[in-house]
Amino acid sequence: MIYYLLIINIITFIIYGVDKHKSKKHKYRISEKTLIILSIIGGVFGAFFGMIIFHHKTQKRVFIILIPLIMLIWVYILINI
Repeated sequence: MIYYLLIINIITFIIYGVDKHKSKKHKYRISEKTLIILSIIGGVFGAFFGMIIFHHKTQKRVFIILIPLIMLIWVYILINI
């Protein structure tokens, strides 16, 4: 499980960076749905740090609410394994 979480968080972090780069270049973007799904399946810590480091999706209410909520759920899951 630890390897899965490590890999999914690295992938999610990179995808947030790629999406931010694409937004600056006005290119085809990664959907918000995909970004949220990556968080739900375990990449929430990568998403959180991607939001902070890349300043990405920090003005979107859905991300401001969902990412910390999903993070709390994952912390609860990891503590209770």
